[in-house]
Amino acid sequence: MTLQRNTWQRERVREALSDAGGFVSAQSLHATLRGENTGIGLATVYRTLAGMAQQGEADSLQSPEGENLFRACSSTGHHHHLICRSCGLTVEIEATAVEQWARSTAAQHGFTDAEHVVDIFGRCASCTREKA
Repeated sequence: MTLQRNTWQRERVREALSDAGGFVSAQSLHATLRGENTGIGLATVYRTLAGMAQQGEADSLQSPEGENLFRACSSTGHHHHLICRSCGLTVEIEATAVEQWARSTAAQHGFTDAEHVVDIFGRCASCTREKA
Protein backbone atom coordinates (compact mmCIF):
# COMPACT_ATOMS: atom_id res chain seq x y z
CA MET A 1 0.00 0.00 0.00
CA THR A 2 1.46 3.31 -1.08
CA LEU A 3 0.78 6.38 0.97
CA GLN A 4 -0.44 9.44 -0.86
CA ARG A 5 0.84 12.89 -0.05
CA ASN A 6 -1.67 14.83 1.99
CA THR A 7 -2.44 17.79 -0.25
CA TRP A 8 -5.11 20.44 0.26
CA GLN A 9 -7.07 18.80 -2.57
CA ARG A 10 -7.10 15.40 -0.88
CA GLU A 11 -8.02 17.00 2.44
CA ARG A 12 -10.95 18.81 0.79
CA VAL A 13 -12.18 15.53 -0.77
CA ARG A 14 -12.01 13.92 2.70
CA GLU A 15 -14.03 16.79 4.18
CA ALA A 16 -16.61 16.66 1.38
CA LEU A 17 -17.02 12.90 1.82
CA SER A 18 -17.49 13.33 5.55
CA ASP A 19 -20.02 16.13 4.96
CA ALA A 20 -21.97 13.95 2.50
CA GLY A 21 -23.13 11.77 5.39
CA GLY A 22 -23.95 8.67 3.37
CA PHE A 23 -22.70 6.77 0.36
CA VAL A 24 -21.97 8.94 -2.69
CA SER A 25 -20.41 8.40 -6.08
CA ALA A 26 -17.13 10.00 -7.11
CA GLN A 27 -19.05 11.93 -9.78
CA SER A 28 -21.51 13.29 -7.22
CA LEU A 29 -18.71 14.33 -4.87
CA HIS A 30 -16.87 15.94 -7.77
CA ALA A 31 -20.01 17.89 -8.72
CA THR A 32 -20.22 19.23 -5.16
CA LEU A 33 -16.57 20.29 -5.23
CA ARG A 34 -16.95 21.81 -8.72
CA GLY A 35 -19.92 23.81 -7.42
CA GLU A 36 -17.60 25.25 -4.78
CA ASN A 37 -15.10 26.26 -7.49
CA THR A 38 -12.31 24.23 -5.87
CA GLY A 39 -10.67 23.34 -9.19
CA ILE A 40 -10.29 19.74 -7.99
CA GLY A 41 -10.44 17.34 -10.94
CA LEU A 42 -12.46 14.16 -11.20
CA ALA A 43 -9.27 12.06 -11.43
CA THR A 44 -8.10 13.48 -8.09
CA VAL A 45 -11.46 12.65 -6.52
CA TYR A 46 -11.28 9.05 -7.83
CA ARG A 47 -7.67 8.57 -6.67
CA THR A 48 -8.36 10.05 -3.24
CA LEU A 49 -11.48 7.94 -2.68
CA ALA A 50 -9.71 4.76 -3.82
CA GLY A 51 -6.79 5.51 -1.50
CA MET A 52 -9.11 6.24 1.42
CA ALA A 53 -10.95 2.95 0.84
CA GLN A 54 -7.67 1.04 0.63
CA GLN A 55 -6.43 2.61 3.89
CA GLY A 56 -9.71 1.98 5.74
CA GLU A 57 -10.69 5.66 5.90
CA ALA A 58 -13.73 5.11 3.67
CA ASP A 59 -16.26 2.37 3.03
CA SER A 60 -16.68 1.38 -0.59
CA LEU A 61 -19.45 -0.66 -2.14
CA GLN A 62 -21.10 -1.28 -5.43
CA SER A 63 -24.70 -0.16 -5.79
CA PRO A 64 -27.29 -2.51 -7.29
CA GLU A 65 -26.85 -0.48 -10.50
CA GLY A 66 -23.11 -1.25 -10.52
CA GLU A 67 -21.84 2.19 -9.49
CA ASN A 68 -19.00 2.44 -6.95
CA LEU A 69 -20.10 4.40 -3.90
CA PHE A 70 -18.04 5.75 -1.01
CA ARG A 71 -18.72 6.90 2.53
CA ALA A 72 -16.47 8.22 5.28
CA CYS A 73 -15.83 5.22 7.50
CA SER A 74 -17.25 5.48 10.99
CA SER A 75 -15.82 2.19 12.26
CA THR A 76 -12.70 0.20 11.67
CA GLY A 77 -12.45 -3.43 10.72
CA HIS A 78 -14.75 -5.63 8.71
CA HIS A 79 -18.43 -4.74 8.83
CA HIS A 80 -21.62 -4.76 6.78
CA HIS A 81 -24.31 -2.21 5.92
CA LEU A 82 -28.06 -1.80 5.57
CA ILE A 83 -28.63 0.88 2.94
CA CYS A 84 -31.89 2.61 2.06
CA ARG A 85 -32.42 2.74 -1.71
CA SER A 86 -34.61 5.83 -1.33
CA CYS A 87 -32.81 8.22 1.02
CA GLY A 88 -29.36 6.61 1.37
CA LEU A 89 -29.61 6.10 5.14
CA THR A 90 -26.84 3.67 6.05
CA VAL A 91 -26.62 1.55 9.18
CA GLU A 92 -23.51 -0.42 10.04
CA ILE A 93 -24.44 -3.90 11.25
CA GLU A 94 -22.77 -6.94 12.72
CA ALA A 95 -23.56 -10.13 10.88
CA THR A 96 -22.25 -13.00 12.96
CA ALA A 97 -24.28 -15.58 11.02
CA VAL A 98 -22.84 -14.29 7.72
CA GLU A 99 -19.30 -14.46 9.10
CA GLN A 100 -19.79 -18.05 10.26
CA TRP A 101 -21.38 -19.04 6.95
CA ALA A 102 -18.53 -17.47 4.94
CA ARG A 103 -15.81 -19.25 6.94
CA SER A 104 -17.66 -22.56 6.84
CA THR A 105 -18.42 -22.38 3.12
CA ALA A 106 -14.83 -21.47 2.27
CA ALA A 107 -13.47 -24.30 4.44
CA GLN A 108 -15.86 -26.86 2.91
CA HIS A 109 -14.36 -26.08 -0.47
CA GLY A 110 -10.75 -26.00 0.73
CA PHE A 111 -10.39 -22.21 0.60
CA THR A 112 -8.35 -20.22 3.09
CA ASP A 113 -7.94 -16.47 3.58
CA ALA A 114 -11.44 -15.98 2.15
CA GLU A 115 -12.97 -12.51 2.12
CA HIS A 116 -16.54 -11.44 1.43
CA VAL A 117 -18.70 -8.37 0.97
CA VAL A 118 -22.30 -8.26 2.14
CA ASP A 119 -24.42 -5.13 1.93
CA ILE A 120 -28.21 -5.18 2.18
CA PHE A 121 -30.24 -2.69 0.17
CA GLY A 122 -33.86 -1.96 1.03
CA ARG A 123 -36.15 0.83 2.13
CA CYS A 124 -35.79 2.31 5.64
CA ALA A 125 -38.78 2.61 7.96
CA SER A 126 -39.18 6.35 7.30
CA CYS A 127 -39.20 5.94 3.50
CA THR A 128 -41.56 2.97 3.81
CA ARG A 129 -44.01 5.12 5.82
CA GLU A 130 -43.78 7.95 3.27
CA LYS A 131 -44.50 5.58 0.40
CA ALA A 132 -47.54 4.02 2.17
